[in-house]
Amino acid sequence: MKTFLPVFWLFVVPAVIHAEDLDSRRQTVVGTPGLVAFWDFVKREPDGEHRFLAHVPSGSSTEYPLDVANYVKDYWGQGRAASYADFPLLGRGPFGQAIRIRKETDPNFRPFLFVPRSRLHDTPLDIKGDDRSVSVVVWAIRESGNHALAGIWHEGTDLHQKETAGIRKVERGQRQYALFAGLNKPGSACGHVSENGASSFLNKYALHKCNSLGQSPEVPADSSLDVLDRSWQCFAMTFDHQRDELTGWLDGQSGDRWLENPSRGGLLLSAYNAYMQGHWHRTPGIQPGEDPSFPKDQFYNPPEDDPLSVNVLNETADQRTEQREYRFTKVNVTLEANADGTFTETARDLVALRLNPWWYPHGLYTPGDDGSGGPFTIGRVIHSARSVGFTGWIGGVAVFDRALSAEELATLASLSMQ
Repeated sequence: MKTFLPVFWLFVVPAVIHAEDLDSRRQTVVGTPGLVAFWDFVKREPDGEHRFLAHVPSGSSTEYPLDVANYVKDYWGQGRAASYADFPLLGRGPFGQAIRIRKETDPNFRPFLFVPRSRLHDTPLDIKGDDRSVSVVVWAIRESGNHALAGIWHEGTDLHQKETAGIRKVERGQRQYALFAGLNKPGSACGHVSENGASSFLNKYALHKCNSLGQSPEVPADSSLDVLDRSWQCFAMTFDHQRDELTGWLDGQSGDRWLENPSRGGLLLSAYNAYMQGHWHRTPGIQPGEDPSFPKDQFYNPPEDDPLSVNVLNETADQRTEQREYRFTKVNVTLEANADGTFTETARDLVALRLNPWWYPHGLYTPGDDGSGGPFTIGRVIHSARSVGFTGWIGGVAVFDRALSAEELATLASLSMQ
């Protein structure tokens, strides 16, 4: 008896304390104002399919049970059906459970968990339109990849590329808001929003996105439990419609991130062009490089009232070149001297775009009905490329109908500490 009693207490007492701690963590999320839905992968239907349910505010009409599907089968008619068995459970995590998004080797198998559009349209989860803010928070361990974690982000299956050859179900993009594991900056917290569900700046992709300064490391999903316990991170995005700012947060920190020389190429060359087209449009006459047919609603011209700093790059008696830094842009401006001693701007070039926060002056895409909107998905999104995307563990997903503060995000980030 003396031999086994200490061992018994060693295992039982921490389990009770840990359960209480998990409930406290859960209540911290649920008690954060503006909560719409919080999946901890512990709460499940008591009967039937035992699907994962969300914690929701009192009086909500739904707990957003999560279905499962293989979108390649649904859209291409290829591959097998998915089931809950395709999402292994860890049995631990920030809130007591976690699901694994695996590195699927079958190109015809891309499973995800989702709330169908028919069950979310016009509910609190369907955050859309003008004057709406949103936050998405995901507690995860990133094994690899830079793609979607959670959100309403049906990228569309209408892009003309090799992967869409023979596709059976073609749909345009139905993007609203989502949190990604980096995209152009792998491992960062990348918020993505869209005003039209489709593309930006005449590019084929939606490009309104931000990237936290911090970037998560890659941790093998089959690491030892002690390594996994130390590897949880809190990815988050906030869109504040009052400030027109989209911000990525990793472990409660946003950080300033800039893209220097956006004219050099890459996807954000389209944003550079949208900035220059808007500038040239406001300049009298047709300017070299100006496209009069460029749609005005796709200009990208963040506010440039009072510069935060001005650095004179070169200066002569007749001309001066300044680099002006504003909140969301850095521009080189050439000024010519007038006879009366004043200066007139004669040229302007965008030399840097701020990626965090990102300026976004629009509302969130508003689908006309439940047939023209996307589902809320976890782990992956529907998209033409059919890439593997993010892999790793997801231990919690929360959506709020407002932009959380830095203090609130720091509190939520602390919940990932084991």
